[in-house]
Amino acid sequence: MSRSAENSGTVPVREAHRFDATRLEQFMTSQVPDFAGPLEVRQFKGGQSNPTYQLVTPTRSYVLRRKPPGKLLPGAHAVEREYRVIDALGRQGFPVAKALALCEDEGVIGTPFYIMEMVGGRIFWDITFPEVSDAERPAYFDAMNAVIAQLHGIDPEAAGLGDYGKPGNYFARQIGRWSKQYLGDVEAGRVASMDRLVEWLPLNIPPDEGEARIIHGDFRCDNMIFHPVEPRVLAVLDWELSTLGHPLADFAYHLMMYRMPSGMSAGLGGQDLRALNIPSEEEYVAAYCARTKRSGIPDLGFYIAFSMFRLAAILHGIKGRIARGTAASAHAGEMVKGLEPLADLAWKQAELAGAG
Repeated sequence: MSRSAENSGTVPVREAHRFDATRLEQFMTSQVPDFAGPLEVRQFKGGQSNPTYQLVTPTRSYVLRRKPPGKLLPGAHAVEREYRVIDALGRQGFPVAKALALCEDEGVIGTPFYIMEMVGGRIFWDITFPEVSDAERPAYFDAMNAVIAQLHGIDPEAAGLGDYGKPGNYFARQIGRWSKQYLGDVEAGRVASMDRLVEWLPLNIPPDEGEARIIHGDFRCDNMIFHPVEPRVLAVLDWELSTLGHPLADFAYHLMMYRMPSGMSAGLGGQDLRALNIPSEEEYVAAYCARTKRSGIPDLGFYIAFSMFRLAAILHGIKGRIARGTAASAHAGEMVKGLEPLADLAWKQAELAGAG
Protein backbone atom coordinates (compact mmCIF):
# COMPACT_ATOMS: atom_id res chain seq x y z
CA MET A 1 0.00 0.00 0.00
CA SER A 2 1.28 3.49 -0.87
CA ARG A 3 2.02 6.08 1.81
CA SER A 4 -0.77 8.18 0.32
CA ALA A 5 -3.30 5.38 0.72
CA GLU A 6 -2.05 4.62 4.23
CA ASN A 7 -2.32 8.20 5.42
CA SER A 8 -4.93 9.99 3.33
CA GLY A 9 -8.52 10.41 4.39
CA THR A 10 -10.38 9.47 7.54
CA VAL A 11 -11.69 6.35 9.25
CA PRO A 12 -14.14 5.82 12.11
CA VAL A 13 -12.50 6.77 15.41
CA ARG A 14 -10.33 3.90 16.62
CA GLU A 15 -11.52 2.36 19.87
CA ALA A 16 -8.44 3.39 21.84
CA HIS A 17 -8.94 7.02 20.83
CA ARG A 18 -12.69 7.43 21.29
CA PHE A 19 -14.21 10.12 23.50
CA ASP A 20 -17.54 11.71 24.35
CA ALA A 21 -18.37 13.92 21.35
CA THR A 22 -21.15 15.61 23.34
CA ARG A 23 -18.61 17.06 25.78
CA LEU A 24 -16.50 18.26 22.86
CA GLU A 25 -19.49 19.90 21.20
CA GLN A 26 -20.27 21.75 24.41
CA PHE A 27 -16.68 22.99 24.58
CA MET A 28 -16.71 24.16 20.97
CA THR A 29 -20.01 25.95 21.41
CA SER A 30 -18.47 28.04 24.18
CA GLN A 31 -14.94 28.48 22.81
CA VAL A 32 -14.93 28.36 18.98
CA PRO A 33 -16.34 31.46 17.25
CA ASP A 34 -19.33 30.82 14.97
CA PHE A 35 -19.41 27.10 15.82
CA ALA A 36 -22.75 25.38 15.25
CA GLY A 37 -23.44 21.63 15.51
CA PRO A 38 -24.39 18.88 15.18
CA LEU A 39 -20.87 17.48 15.22
CA GLU A 40 -19.52 14.36 13.50
CA VAL A 41 -16.08 13.08 14.52
CA ARG A 42 -13.78 11.10 12.21
CA GLN A 43 -10.12 10.15 12.71
CA PHE A 44 -7.42 10.87 10.15
CA LYS A 45 -5.42 7.82 9.10
CA GLY A 46 -2.17 9.70 9.68
CA GLY A 47 -1.01 11.28 12.94
CA GLN A 48 1.67 8.90 14.21
CA SER A 49 2.21 10.67 17.50
CA ASN A 50 -0.81 12.79 18.35
CA PRO A 51 -4.21 11.38 17.29
CA THR A 52 -5.77 13.78 14.80
CA TYR A 53 -9.47 14.09 14.04
CA GLN A 54 -11.72 15.73 11.47
CA LEU A 55 -14.65 17.52 13.07
CA VAL A 56 -17.51 17.97 10.60
CA THR A 57 -20.53 20.24 11.01
CA PRO A 58 -23.22 21.12 8.46
CA THR A 59 -21.37 24.30 7.44
CA ARG A 60 -17.62 23.69 7.94
CA SER A 61 -14.92 21.32 9.10
CA TYR A 62 -12.25 21.60 11.78
CA VAL A 63 -9.18 19.62 12.84
CA LEU A 64 -8.52 18.46 16.42
CA ARG A 65 -5.14 17.22 17.65
CA ARG A 66 -4.83 15.70 21.10
CA LYS A 67 -2.36 13.98 23.36
CA PRO A 68 -2.84 10.22 23.15
CA PRO A 69 -4.26 8.41 26.15
CA GLY A 70 -2.06 6.16 28.26
CA LYS A 71 1.49 6.31 29.59
CA LEU A 72 3.54 9.04 27.88
CA LEU A 73 7.24 9.84 27.87
CA PRO A 74 8.12 13.11 29.68
CA GLY A 75 7.83 16.15 27.40
CA ALA A 76 6.32 14.22 24.50
CA HIS A 77 3.05 15.00 22.67
CA ALA A 78 3.13 18.68 23.64
CA VAL A 79 -0.04 19.85 21.88
CA GLU A 80 -0.01 23.02 23.97
CA ARG A 81 3.29 24.01 22.32
CA GLU A 82 1.91 23.17 18.88
CA TYR A 83 -1.02 25.48 19.48
CA ARG A 84 1.18 28.30 20.71
CA VAL A 85 3.53 28.19 17.73
CA ILE A 86 0.87 28.03 15.01
CA ASP A 87 -1.01 30.86 16.66
CA ALA A 88 2.14 33.01 16.79
CA LEU A 89 3.33 32.15 13.27
CA GLY A 90 -0.08 32.81 11.78
CA ARG A 91 0.14 36.34 13.14
CA GLN A 92 3.48 36.72 11.32
CA GLY A 93 1.95 35.82 7.97
CA PHE A 94 3.53 32.38 7.86
CA PRO A 95 1.38 29.68 6.20
CA VAL A 96 -0.26 27.68 9.00
CA ALA A 97 -3.82 26.61 9.76
CA LYS A 98 -5.61 29.17 11.92
CA ALA A 99 -5.51 28.28 15.62
CA LEU A 100 -9.01 28.39 17.11
CA ALA A 101 -9.03 26.95 20.65
CA LEU A 102 -6.80 25.17 23.16
CA CYS A 103 -8.18 22.94 25.92
CA GLU A 104 -5.88 21.78 28.71
CA ASP A 105 -8.76 20.35 30.77
CA GLU A 106 -8.50 16.56 30.58
CA GLY A 107 -12.12 16.33 31.64
CA VAL A 108 -13.45 17.23 28.18
CA ILE A 109 -12.12 14.37 26.01
CA GLY A 110 -9.62 12.69 28.35
CA THR A 111 -6.43 14.49 27.30
CA PRO A 112 -5.44 18.07 26.35
CA PHE A 113 -6.18 19.07 22.74
CA TYR A 114 -6.46 21.98 20.36
CA ILE A 115 -8.69 22.87 17.43
CA MET A 116 -7.62 24.59 14.23
CA GLU A 117 -9.21 25.38 10.91
CA MET A 118 -9.24 22.69 8.24
CA VAL A 119 -7.32 23.92 5.19
CA GLY A 120 -8.44 22.61 1.83
CA GLY A 121 -5.74 21.59 -0.63
CA ARG A 122 -3.36 18.79 -1.55
CA ILE A 123 -0.93 16.76 0.55
CA PHE A 124 1.80 14.98 -1.40
CA TRP A 125 2.98 11.81 0.30
CA ASP A 126 5.52 11.02 -2.41
CA ILE A 127 8.44 13.45 -2.62
CA THR A 128 8.68 12.93 -6.40
CA PHE A 129 5.34 14.76 -6.72
CA PRO A 130 4.03 12.21 -9.27
CA GLU A 131 0.68 14.02 -9.46
CA VAL A 132 2.18 17.10 -11.16
CA SER A 133 3.79 17.51 -14.57
CA ASP A 134 7.54 17.41 -15.12
CA ALA A 135 7.43 21.08 -16.10
CA GLU A 136 5.72 22.08 -12.84
CA ARG A 137 7.80 19.93 -10.50
CA PRO A 138 10.68 22.38 -9.89
CA ALA A 139 8.16 24.99 -8.72
CA TYR A 140 6.92 22.65 -5.98
CA PHE A 141 10.45 22.09 -4.71
CA ASP A 142 11.06 25.83 -4.86
CA ALA A 143 7.88 26.42 -2.84
CA MET A 144 9.11 24.12 -0.07
CA ASN A 145 12.53 25.78 -0.15
CA ALA A 146 10.98 29.25 0.08
CA VAL A 147 8.76 28.33 3.03
CA ILE A 148 11.52 26.83 5.17
CA ALA A 149 13.70 29.85 4.40
CA GLN A 150 10.78 32.11 5.37
CA LEU A 151 10.43 30.27 8.68
CA HIS A 152 14.12 30.66 9.47
CA GLY A 153 13.89 34.37 8.65
CA ILE A 154 11.30 35.09 11.35
CA ASP A 155 12.64 36.84 14.46
CA PRO A 156 11.51 34.71 17.44
CA GLU A 157 11.28 37.76 19.69
CA ALA A 158 9.12 39.65 17.21
CA ALA A 159 6.83 36.62 16.93
CA GLY A 160 6.41 36.38 20.70
CA LEU A 161 8.40 33.14 20.78
CA GLY A 162 11.64 34.35 22.31
CA ASP A 163 11.20 31.87 25.17
CA TYR A 164 10.03 28.97 22.98
CA GLY A 165 13.30 27.12 23.53
CA LYS A 166 16.78 27.54 24.96
CA PRO A 167 19.18 29.53 22.78
CA GLY A 168 22.65 28.14 22.10
CA ASN A 169 24.17 24.65 22.40
CA TYR A 170 21.30 23.28 20.34
CA PHE A 171 23.07 20.19 19.03
CA ALA A 172 24.52 19.21 22.41
CA ARG A 173 21.11 19.51 24.03
CA GLN A 174 19.27 17.68 21.25
CA ILE A 175 21.78 14.85 21.07
CA GLY A 176 21.51 14.52 24.83
CA ARG A 177 17.71 14.56 24.75
CA TRP A 178 17.26 11.98 22.00
CA SER A 179 20.06 9.79 23.34
CA LYS A 180 18.42 9.77 26.76
CA GLN A 181 15.02 8.99 25.26
CA TYR A 182 16.51 6.21 23.12
CA LEU A 183 18.47 4.65 25.97
CA GLY A 184 15.57 5.00 28.41
CA ASP A 185 12.94 3.33 26.23
CA VAL A 186 13.66 -0.21 27.35
CA GLU A 187 10.57 -1.71 25.70
CA ALA A 188 11.84 -0.66 22.26
CA GLY A 189 15.21 -2.43 22.59
CA ARG A 190 18.65 -1.36 21.33
CA VAL A 191 20.08 -0.81 17.83
CA ALA A 192 23.83 -1.15 17.16
CA SER A 193 24.13 1.87 14.83
CA MET A 194 22.20 4.03 17.29
CA ASP A 195 24.61 3.05 20.04
CA ARG A 196 27.53 4.15 17.80
CA LEU A 197 25.84 7.46 17.00
CA VAL A 198 25.12 8.15 20.67
CA GLU A 199 28.89 8.05 21.19
CA TRP A 200 30.05 9.78 17.97
CA LEU A 201 27.67 12.71 17.65
CA PRO A 202 28.50 14.65 20.86
CA LEU A 203 32.21 14.44 20.03
CA ASN A 204 31.82 15.91 16.54
CA ILE A 205 29.53 18.92 16.95
CA PRO A 206 30.63 21.76 14.64
CA PRO A 207 31.43 25.13 16.22
CA ASP A 208 28.06 26.58 17.29
CA GLU A 209 27.28 29.73 15.34
CA GLY A 210 24.94 30.75 18.13
CA GLU A 211 21.94 30.95 15.84
CA ALA A 212 18.53 30.50 17.41
CA ARG A 213 15.52 30.47 15.11
CA ILE A 214 12.08 28.90 15.12
CA ILE A 215 12.51 25.44 13.65
CA HIS A 216 9.78 23.03 12.62
CA GLY A 217 11.57 19.78 13.44
CA ASP A 218 9.78 17.60 10.86
CA PHE A 219 9.73 19.70 7.69
CA ARG A 220 8.85 17.49 4.71
CA CYS A 221 6.39 17.47 1.84
CA ASP A 222 3.70 15.43 3.60
CA ASN A 223 3.55 17.93 6.45
CA MET A 224 2.40 20.66 4.07
CA ILE A 225 -0.91 21.46 2.43
CA PHE A 226 -0.43 22.79 -1.09
CA HIS A 227 -2.87 24.92 -3.03
CA PRO A 228 -5.37 22.77 -5.01
CA VAL A 229 -3.82 23.69 -8.38
CA GLU A 230 -0.83 25.98 -7.75
CA PRO A 231 2.72 25.21 -6.54
CA ARG A 232 2.10 27.13 -3.33
CA VAL A 233 2.14 26.04 0.33
CA LEU A 234 -1.05 27.04 2.15
CA ALA A 235 -0.23 25.52 5.55
CA VAL A 236 2.62 23.74 7.28
CA LEU A 237 1.32 21.07 9.64
CA ASP A 238 2.54 19.03 12.64
CA TRP A 239 4.52 21.37 14.90
CA GLU A 240 5.01 18.92 17.77
CA LEU A 241 8.81 18.94 17.43
CA SER A 242 9.15 22.69 16.91
CA THR A 243 11.40 24.75 19.16
CA LEU A 244 14.07 27.42 19.06
CA GLY A 245 17.13 25.85 17.55
CA HIS A 246 19.77 25.94 14.88
CA PRO A 247 18.20 26.50 11.44
CA LEU A 248 20.75 24.22 9.77
CA ALA A 249 19.47 21.31 11.84
CA ASP A 250 16.00 21.98 10.50
CA PHE A 251 17.17 22.40 6.92
CA ALA A 252 19.37 19.29 7.06
CA TYR A 253 16.41 17.24 8.29
CA HIS A 254 14.42 18.46 5.29
CA LEU A 255 17.41 17.81 3.01
CA MET A 256 17.54 14.15 4.10
CA MET A 257 15.06 13.48 1.30
CA TYR A 258 17.99 13.45 -1.13
CA ARG A 259 19.85 10.73 0.79
CA MET A 260 16.98 8.55 1.96
CA PRO A 261 16.22 5.55 -0.26
CA SER A 262 13.09 5.72 -2.34
CA GLY A 263 10.26 4.34 -0.23
CA MET A 264 11.89 5.25 3.11
CA SER A 265 10.14 8.30 4.54
CA ALA A 266 9.67 10.02 1.17
CA GLY A 267 13.24 9.53 -0.01
CA LEU A 268 14.74 10.48 -3.39
CA GLY A 269 17.73 8.15 -3.16
CA GLY A 270 18.09 6.09 -6.33
CA GLN A 271 15.69 8.28 -8.33
CA ASP A 272 16.71 9.80 -11.67
CA LEU A 273 16.38 13.43 -10.64
CA ARG A 274 17.19 14.78 -14.08
CA ALA A 275 14.50 12.66 -15.72
CA LEU A 276 11.99 13.78 -13.07
CA ASN A 277 13.08 17.41 -13.47
CA ILE A 278 13.86 17.65 -9.75
CA PRO A 279 16.64 20.00 -8.64
CA SER A 280 19.81 18.33 -7.37
CA GLU A 281 20.80 18.44 -3.71
CA GLU A 282 23.49 20.98 -4.58
CA GLU A 283 20.96 23.21 -6.37
CA TYR A 284 18.49 22.93 -3.51
CA VAL A 285 21.15 23.86 -0.95
CA ALA A 286 22.25 26.80 -3.09
CA ALA A 287 18.66 28.10 -3.30
CA TYR A 288 18.27 27.95 0.47
CA CYS A 289 21.62 29.63 1.02
CA ALA A 290 20.68 32.42 -1.39
CA ARG A 291 17.40 33.00 0.42
CA THR A 292 19.03 32.98 3.87
CA LYS A 293 22.15 34.88 2.77
CA ARG A 294 24.61 32.07 3.53
CA SER A 295 27.81 31.46 1.60
CA GLY A 296 27.44 27.71 2.08
CA ILE A 297 26.88 24.99 4.69
CA PRO A 298 30.12 23.60 6.13
CA ASP A 299 29.80 20.30 8.02
CA LEU A 300 26.66 19.33 6.11
CA GLY A 301 27.54 15.65 6.66
CA PHE A 302 27.29 16.06 10.44
CA TYR A 303 23.96 17.84 10.17
CA ILE A 304 22.57 15.06 7.99
CA ALA A 305 23.86 12.32 10.33
CA PHE A 306 22.35 14.14 13.31
CA SER A 307 19.02 14.55 11.52
CA MET A 308 18.82 10.87 10.58
CA PHE A 309 19.72 9.92 14.14
CA ARG A 310 16.93 12.11 15.46
CA LEU A 311 14.41 10.60 13.05
CA ALA A 312 15.57 7.11 14.00
CA ALA A 313 15.09 8.05 17.67
CA ILE A 314 11.53 9.12 16.85
CA LEU A 315 10.87 5.76 15.16
CA HIS A 316 12.40 4.04 18.17
CA GLY A 317 9.90 5.94 20.34
CA ILE A 318 7.03 4.76 18.12
CA LYS A 319 8.32 1.20 18.54
CA GLY A 320 8.16 1.71 22.29
CA ARG A 321 4.61 3.04 22.07
CA ILE A 322 3.60 -0.07 20.12
CA ALA A 323 5.04 -2.18 22.92
CA ARG A 324 3.10 -0.13 25.47
CA GLY A 325 -0.10 -0.13 23.38
CA THR A 326 -0.29 3.66 22.90
CA ALA A 327 0.67 4.03 19.20
CA ALA A 328 -1.75 6.42 17.47
CA SER A 329 -1.47 5.11 13.90
CA ALA A 330 -2.80 1.81 12.60
CA HIS A 331 0.31 1.37 10.43
CA ALA A 332 2.86 2.33 13.10
CA GLY A 333 4.18 -1.23 13.01
CA GLU A 334 5.04 -0.86 9.34
CA MET A 335 6.86 2.39 10.02
CA VAL A 336 9.20 0.98 12.65
CA LYS A 337 10.47 -1.63 10.21
CA GLY A 338 12.58 1.22 8.85
CA LEU A 339 14.27 1.88 12.19
CA GLU A 340 17.39 -0.24 11.76
CA PRO A 341 17.94 0.62 8.06
CA LEU A 342 17.64 4.31 8.92
CA ALA A 343 20.02 4.02 11.87
CA ASP A 344 22.52 2.23 9.61
CA LEU A 345 22.15 4.98 6.99
CA ALA A 346 22.73 7.62 9.68
CA TRP A 347 25.94 5.88 10.72
CA LYS A 348 26.99 5.79 7.05
CA GLN A 349 26.63 9.61 6.93
CA ALA A 350 28.80 9.82 10.05
CA GLU A 351 31.42 7.63 8.38
CA LEU A 352 31.35 9.88 5.28
CA ALA A 353 31.82 12.84 7.61
CA GLY A 354 34.93 11.25 9.09
CA ALA A 355 33.82 8.70 11.67
CA GLY A 356 36.25 5.85 12.14
